[in-house]
Amino acid sequence: MNTLQLGNKNVGDGHPAFIIAEIGINHQGDVNIAQDLIQKAKECGADAVKFQKRSLTRILTKAGLDMAYDNRNSFGKTYGEHKKALELSEADYRELNIFCQKLDIIFCASGWDEESIDFLDEIGIPFFKMASADLTNFPLLIHTAKKNKPMILSTGMADMKMVHAAFSQVNPINNQIAILQCTSTYPSAFSEVHLNVLQTYMKEFPDTVIGYSGHEQGIAIPPAAVALGAKIIERHFTLDRTMKGGDHAASLEPQGFAKMVRDIRHIEESMGNTEKKIQESEAPVFRKLAKSIVSAVNISSGDSITANMLTTKGPGTGISPMRLNELLGKISKIDIPADQVIMEEDIQW
Repeated sequence: MNTLQLGNKNVGDGHPAFIIAEIGINHQGDVNIAQDLIQKAKECGADAVKFQKRSLTRILTKAGLDMAYDNRNSFGKTYGEHKKALELSEADYRELNIFCQKLDIIFCASGWDEESIDFLDEIGIPFFKMASADLTNFPLLIHTAKKNKPMILSTGMADMKMVHAAFSQVNPINNQIAILQCTSTYPSAFSEVHLNVLQTYMKEFPDTVIGYSGHEQGIAIPPAAVALGAKIIERHFTLDRTMKGGDHAASLEPQGFAKMVRDIRHIEESMGNTEKKIQESEAPVFRKLAKSIVSAVNISSGDSITANMLTTKGPGTGISPMRLNELLGKISKIDIPADQVIMEEDIQW
Protein backbone atom coordinates (compact mmCIF):
# COMPACT_ATOMS: atom_id res chain seq x y z
CA MET A 1 0.00 0.00 0.00
CA ASN A 2 1.17 3.49 -0.79
CA THR A 3 1.94 5.98 1.97
CA LEU A 4 0.80 9.59 2.06
CA GLN A 5 2.12 12.49 4.09
CA LEU A 6 -0.92 14.26 5.55
CA GLY A 7 0.40 17.20 7.49
CA ASN A 8 2.84 15.81 10.04
CA LYS A 9 1.41 12.27 9.80
CA ASN A 10 2.48 9.33 7.66
CA VAL A 11 -0.63 7.51 6.51
CA GLY A 12 -0.81 4.07 4.94
CA ASP A 13 0.61 0.61 5.41
CA GLY A 14 2.50 0.26 8.69
CA HIS A 15 1.06 3.44 10.19
CA PRO A 16 -1.92 4.09 12.49
CA ALA A 17 -5.24 4.98 10.91
CA PHE A 18 -5.59 8.71 10.28
CA ILE A 19 -8.79 9.89 11.97
CA ILE A 20 -10.65 12.95 10.68
CA ALA A 21 -13.39 14.67 12.67
CA GLU A 22 -15.69 16.02 9.95
CA ILE A 23 -17.09 19.22 11.42
CA GLY A 24 -18.49 20.23 8.05
CA ILE A 25 -21.28 22.72 8.69
CA ASN A 26 -22.03 21.54 12.22
CA HIS A 27 -20.56 24.81 13.49
CA GLN A 28 -23.91 26.47 12.59
CA GLY A 29 -22.00 29.34 10.95
CA ASP A 30 -20.52 30.36 14.32
CA VAL A 31 -16.72 30.52 14.63
CA ASN A 32 -16.95 30.09 18.41
CA ILE A 33 -18.83 26.81 18.02
CA ALA A 34 -16.24 25.81 15.43
CA GLN A 35 -13.44 26.41 17.93
CA ASP A 36 -15.30 24.42 20.58
CA LEU A 37 -15.66 21.53 18.12
CA ILE A 38 -11.95 21.65 17.28
CA GLN A 39 -11.01 21.62 20.96
CA LYS A 40 -13.29 18.64 21.63
CA ALA A 41 -12.01 16.79 18.56
CA LYS A 42 -8.45 17.20 19.80
CA GLU A 43 -9.44 15.87 23.22
CA CYS A 44 -11.12 12.87 21.56
CA GLY A 45 -7.92 11.88 19.75
CA ALA A 46 -8.69 13.05 16.20
CA ASP A 47 -5.70 13.66 13.95
CA ALA A 48 -7.49 16.31 11.90
CA VAL A 49 -10.64 18.40 11.70
CA LYS A 50 -12.33 19.07 8.40
CA PHE A 51 -14.59 21.89 7.29
CA GLN A 52 -16.37 22.65 4.01
CA LYS A 53 -15.53 25.76 1.97
CA ARG A 54 -17.89 27.00 -0.76
CA SER A 55 -18.40 30.01 -2.96
CA LEU A 56 -22.18 29.80 -3.19
CA THR A 57 -22.61 31.60 -6.48
CA ARG A 58 -20.07 29.20 -8.03
CA ILE A 59 -21.72 25.99 -6.94
CA LEU A 60 -25.40 26.93 -7.43
CA THR A 61 -27.36 28.67 -10.15
CA LYS A 62 -29.61 31.60 -9.27
CA ALA A 63 -32.57 29.23 -9.49
CA GLY A 64 -30.82 26.86 -7.11
CA LEU A 65 -30.06 29.68 -4.67
CA ASP A 66 -33.65 30.97 -4.84
CA MET A 67 -35.23 27.53 -4.37
CA ALA A 68 -37.63 27.44 -1.43
CA TYR A 69 -36.14 25.59 1.51
CA ASP A 70 -38.63 25.36 4.34
CA ASN A 71 -38.04 22.53 6.80
CA ARG A 72 -37.06 22.08 10.43
CA ASN A 73 -33.33 22.10 9.56
CA SER A 74 -33.49 25.25 7.42
CA PHE A 75 -31.53 28.37 8.37
CA GLY A 76 -33.28 30.49 5.72
CA LYS A 77 -36.36 30.69 3.52
CA THR A 78 -34.38 29.79 0.39
CA TYR A 79 -31.62 27.27 -0.13
CA GLY A 80 -29.20 30.10 -0.80
CA GLU A 81 -30.09 31.83 2.47
CA HIS A 82 -29.76 28.52 4.28
CA LYS A 83 -26.29 27.82 2.88
CA LYS A 84 -25.11 31.38 3.43
CA ALA A 85 -26.08 31.19 7.10
CA LEU A 86 -23.84 28.13 7.50
CA GLU A 87 -20.78 29.61 5.79
CA LEU A 88 -17.75 30.87 7.66
CA SER A 89 -15.83 33.86 6.33
CA GLU A 90 -12.31 33.68 4.94
CA ALA A 91 -11.18 35.51 8.08
CA ASP A 92 -12.83 32.78 10.14
CA TYR A 93 -10.92 30.12 8.21
CA ARG A 94 -7.63 31.87 8.79
CA GLU A 95 -8.43 32.17 12.50
CA LEU A 96 -9.40 28.48 12.76
CA ASN A 97 -6.24 27.42 10.93
CA ILE A 98 -4.12 29.26 13.50
CA PHE A 99 -6.26 27.84 16.31
CA CYS A 100 -5.57 24.31 15.06
CA GLN A 101 -1.84 24.98 14.83
CA LYS A 102 -1.80 26.02 18.48
CA LEU A 103 -3.65 22.82 19.45
CA ASP A 104 -1.44 20.62 17.22
CA ILE A 105 -4.36 19.22 15.24
CA ILE A 106 -4.44 19.33 11.44
CA PHE A 107 -6.84 21.79 9.83
CA CYS A 108 -8.32 20.91 6.46
CA ALA A 109 -11.42 21.51 4.41
CA SER A 110 -13.10 20.24 1.30
CA GLY A 111 -13.22 22.91 -1.38
CA TRP A 112 -16.39 22.75 -3.46
CA ASP A 113 -15.23 25.07 -6.24
CA GLU A 114 -12.02 26.33 -7.81
CA GLU A 115 -12.00 29.62 -5.88
CA SER A 116 -12.35 27.77 -2.59
CA ILE A 117 -9.55 25.37 -3.53
CA ASP A 118 -7.32 28.34 -4.34
CA PHE A 119 -8.12 29.97 -1.01
CA LEU A 120 -7.47 26.78 0.99
CA ASP A 121 -4.19 26.30 -0.85
CA GLU A 122 -3.21 29.88 -0.10
CA ILE A 123 -3.74 29.50 3.65
CA GLY A 124 -1.60 26.37 3.59
CA ILE A 125 -3.84 23.38 4.23
CA PRO A 126 -1.67 20.24 3.84
CA PHE A 127 -4.11 18.20 1.73
CA PHE A 128 -7.44 18.40 -0.06
CA LYS A 129 -10.52 16.33 0.72
CA MET A 130 -12.83 16.10 -2.28
CA ALA A 131 -16.51 15.66 -1.47
CA SER A 132 -18.43 12.74 -2.96
CA ALA A 133 -20.61 15.31 -4.72
CA ASP A 134 -17.58 16.38 -6.78
CA LEU A 135 -16.27 12.94 -7.75
CA THR A 136 -17.69 13.54 -11.24
CA ASN A 137 -16.66 17.22 -11.32
CA PHE A 138 -13.59 16.60 -13.45
CA PRO A 139 -12.68 20.29 -13.93
CA LEU A 140 -12.51 20.72 -10.14
CA LEU A 141 -10.56 17.47 -9.67
CA ILE A 142 -8.01 18.50 -12.28
CA HIS A 143 -7.71 22.03 -10.86
CA THR A 144 -7.09 20.58 -7.40
CA ALA A 145 -4.65 17.93 -8.62
CA LYS A 146 -2.45 20.65 -10.08
CA LYS A 147 -1.87 22.02 -6.55
CA ASN A 148 0.35 18.94 -6.06
CA LYS A 149 -0.92 18.20 -2.57
CA PRO A 150 -2.41 14.88 -1.39
CA MET A 151 -6.04 14.39 -2.41
CA ILE A 152 -8.61 12.29 -0.58
CA LEU A 153 -11.48 11.23 -2.82
CA SER A 154 -14.78 10.27 -1.20
CA THR A 155 -16.85 7.90 -3.32
CA GLY A 156 -20.43 8.23 -2.10
CA MET A 157 -23.13 8.25 -4.80
CA ALA A 158 -20.74 6.47 -7.20
CA ASP A 159 -20.23 3.12 -8.89
CA MET A 160 -16.88 1.54 -9.72
CA LYS A 161 -16.83 2.96 -13.23
CA MET A 162 -17.17 6.48 -11.81
CA VAL A 163 -14.43 5.85 -9.23
CA HIS A 164 -12.04 4.61 -11.91
CA ALA A 165 -12.89 7.59 -14.10
CA ALA A 166 -12.15 10.08 -11.30
CA PHE A 167 -8.92 8.30 -10.43
CA SER A 168 -7.81 8.36 -14.06
CA GLN A 169 -8.30 12.13 -14.16
CA VAL A 170 -6.22 12.81 -11.06
CA ASN A 171 -3.49 10.17 -11.12
CA PRO A 172 -1.57 11.33 -14.22
CA ILE A 173 -1.27 14.80 -12.66
CA ASN A 174 -0.89 13.91 -9.00
CA ASN A 175 -0.46 10.38 -7.67
CA GLN A 176 -0.81 11.40 -4.00
CA ILE A 177 -4.30 9.91 -3.73
CA ALA A 178 -6.47 8.25 -1.11
CA ILE A 179 -9.88 6.73 -1.86
CA LEU A 180 -12.61 6.44 0.77
CA GLN A 181 -15.56 4.08 0.64
CA CYS A 182 -18.63 6.15 1.48
CA THR A 183 -22.43 6.04 1.37
CA SER A 184 -23.94 9.51 1.10
CA THR A 185 -27.15 9.20 3.07
CA TYR A 186 -27.58 10.85 6.47
CA PRO A 187 -27.69 8.58 8.39
CA SER A 188 -26.74 5.59 6.23
CA ALA A 189 -28.51 2.25 6.63
CA PHE A 190 -26.11 -0.46 7.77
CA SER A 191 -27.22 -2.60 4.82
CA GLU A 192 -25.88 0.09 2.47
CA VAL A 193 -22.47 0.63 4.10
CA HIS A 194 -20.75 -2.22 2.18
CA LEU A 195 -17.43 -2.40 4.01
CA ASN A 196 -16.36 -5.19 1.67
CA VAL A 197 -15.85 -2.51 -0.99
CA LEU A 198 -12.67 -1.69 0.94
CA GLN A 199 -11.27 -5.01 -0.22
CA THR A 200 -12.34 -4.24 -3.78
CA TYR A 201 -10.59 -0.87 -3.66
CA MET A 202 -7.40 -2.43 -2.31
CA LYS A 203 -7.40 -4.84 -5.23
CA GLU A 204 -8.33 -2.27 -7.88
CA PHE A 205 -6.00 0.48 -6.55
CA PRO A 206 -3.08 -1.42 -4.97
CA ASP A 207 -0.78 1.60 -4.77
CA THR A 208 -3.40 3.87 -3.18
CA VAL A 209 -4.28 4.51 0.46
CA ILE A 210 -7.80 3.24 1.12
CA GLY A 211 -10.11 4.48 3.87
CA TYR A 212 -13.69 4.91 5.02
CA SER A 213 -15.96 7.92 5.42
CA GLY A 214 -19.06 7.01 7.42
CA HIS A 215 -22.48 8.52 7.98
CA GLU A 216 -24.07 5.60 9.83
CA GLN A 217 -25.24 5.69 13.41
CA GLY A 218 -23.14 4.37 16.27
CA ILE A 219 -19.42 3.70 16.57
CA ALA A 220 -19.07 0.06 15.49
CA ILE A 221 -18.41 0.46 11.76
CA PRO A 222 -15.18 2.55 11.65
CA PRO A 223 -13.26 0.11 13.91
CA ALA A 224 -14.46 -2.73 11.68
CA ALA A 225 -13.25 -0.78 8.65
CA VAL A 226 -9.82 -0.46 10.27
CA ALA A 227 -9.75 -4.21 10.91
CA LEU A 228 -10.41 -4.66 7.18
CA GLY A 229 -7.49 -2.42 6.30
CA ALA A 230 -8.85 1.14 6.16
CA LYS A 231 -6.05 3.65 6.80
CA ILE A 232 -8.19 6.81 6.93
CA ILE A 233 -11.38 7.17 8.95
CA GLU A 234 -13.67 10.17 8.62
CA ARG A 235 -16.77 10.66 10.78
CA HIS A 236 -19.04 13.65 11.21
CA PHE A 237 -18.61 15.33 14.57
CA THR A 238 -21.03 17.47 16.58
CA LEU A 239 -21.51 18.84 20.06
CA ASP A 240 -25.14 17.69 20.15
CA ARG A 241 -26.90 15.32 17.72
CA THR A 242 -30.22 17.05 18.40
CA MET A 243 -29.02 20.44 17.14
CA LYS A 244 -30.74 22.03 14.16
CA GLY A 245 -29.16 21.04 10.86
CA GLY A 246 -29.13 18.15 8.43
CA ASP A 247 -25.78 16.59 9.40
CA HIS A 248 -26.08 16.38 13.19
CA ALA A 249 -28.16 13.16 13.22
CA ALA A 250 -25.41 11.36 11.27
CA SER A 251 -22.66 12.72 13.53
CA LEU A 252 -20.95 11.50 16.68
CA GLU A 253 -20.89 13.52 19.86
CA PRO A 254 -17.57 13.83 21.74
CA GLN A 255 -18.18 10.86 24.03
CA GLY A 256 -19.01 8.57 21.11
CA PHE A 257 -16.17 9.88 18.96
CA ALA A 258 -13.68 9.31 21.78
CA LYS A 259 -14.91 5.72 22.19
CA MET A 260 -14.59 5.16 18.46
CA VAL A 261 -10.98 6.40 18.51
CA ARG A 262 -10.27 4.20 21.54
CA ASP A 263 -11.70 1.14 19.80
CA ILE A 264 -9.76 1.84 16.60
CA ARG A 265 -6.49 2.10 18.51
CA HIS A 266 -7.27 -1.10 20.44
CA ILE A 267 -8.01 -2.94 17.20
CA GLU A 268 -4.81 -1.67 15.58
CA GLU A 269 -2.79 -2.88 18.54
CA SER A 270 -4.64 -6.19 18.52
CA MET A 271 -4.04 -6.92 14.84
CA GLY A 272 -0.38 -7.73 15.63
CA ASN A 273 1.49 -9.72 13.01
CA THR A 274 0.94 -12.88 10.99
CA GLU A 275 3.19 -15.14 13.07
CA LYS A 276 1.42 -17.50 15.47
CA LYS A 277 3.53 -18.14 18.55
CA ILE A 278 3.20 -18.53 22.32
CA GLN A 279 3.15 -15.11 23.93
CA GLU A 280 5.49 -14.38 26.80
CA SER A 281 2.51 -13.64 29.03
CA GLU A 282 1.04 -17.08 28.21
CA ALA A 283 4.04 -19.05 29.52
CA PRO A 284 2.93 -19.17 33.18
CA VAL A 285 -0.62 -19.95 32.10
CA PHE A 286 0.68 -22.81 29.97
CA ARG A 287 2.64 -24.25 32.88
CA LYS A 288 -0.49 -24.15 35.06
CA LEU A 289 -3.14 -25.37 32.63
CA ALA A 290 -1.43 -27.49 29.98
CA LYS A 291 -0.82 -31.21 30.37
CA SER A 292 2.36 -33.26 30.81
CA ILE A 293 3.06 -36.99 30.51
CA VAL A 294 2.55 -38.44 34.02
CA SER A 295 3.32 -41.89 35.45
CA ALA A 296 0.13 -43.92 35.85
CA VAL A 297 1.99 -46.56 37.94
CA ASN A 298 5.31 -46.89 39.78
CA ILE A 299 8.12 -47.05 37.21
CA SER A 300 11.45 -48.52 38.30
CA SER A 301 14.88 -47.47 37.13
CA GLY A 302 15.77 -49.49 34.01
CA ASP A 303 12.15 -50.17 33.02
CA SER A 304 11.23 -49.85 29.35
CA ILE A 305 8.34 -47.37 29.09
CA THR A 306 5.03 -48.78 27.82
CA ALA A 307 1.73 -47.03 27.10
CA ASN A 308 -0.04 -48.53 30.14
CA MET A 309 2.51 -46.87 32.43
CA LEU A 310 1.49 -43.41 31.28
CA THR A 311 -1.33 -40.88 31.45
CA THR A 312 -1.62 -37.11 30.95
CA LYS A 313 -2.24 -34.53 33.67
CA GLY A 314 -1.34 -30.97 34.61
CA PRO A 315 0.75 -29.01 35.24
CA GLY A 316 2.46 -28.53 31.92
CA THR A 317 5.98 -28.49 33.30
CA GLY A 318 7.14 -31.88 31.99
CA ILE A 319 7.31 -33.78 28.72
CA SER A 320 4.49 -32.75 26.39
CA PRO A 321 1.80 -35.34 25.54
CA MET A 322 2.61 -34.47 21.91
CA ARG A 323 5.74 -36.64 22.41
CA LEU A 324 4.04 -39.67 23.96
CA ASN A 325 4.86 -41.99 21.06
CA GLU A 326 8.45 -40.77 21.15
CA LEU A 327 8.66 -41.82 24.82
CA LEU A 328 7.45 -45.40 24.31
CA GLY A 329 10.27 -47.94 24.51
CA LYS A 330 12.66 -45.54 26.20
CA ILE A 331 14.39 -46.52 29.48
CA SER A 332 13.71 -44.85 32.82
CA LYS A 333 16.92 -43.58 34.44
CA ILE A 334 15.33 -43.30 37.90
CA ASP A 335 12.54 -44.69 40.01
CA ILE A 336 9.42 -42.69 39.16
CA PRO A 337 6.53 -42.98 41.61
CA ALA A 338 2.95 -43.10 40.33
CA ASP A 339 1.22 -39.77 39.61
CA GLN A 340 4.41 -37.83 38.96
CA VAL A 341 5.21 -35.54 36.06
CA ILE A 342 7.93 -37.16 33.94
CA MET A 343 10.80 -34.85 33.10
CA GLU A 344 13.32 -34.93 30.24
CA GLU A 345 16.17 -35.80 32.59
CA ASP A 346 14.26 -38.83 33.96
CA ILE A 347 14.54 -40.71 30.66
CA GLN A 348 17.42 -42.26 28.75
CA TRP A 349 16.82 -40.92 25.22
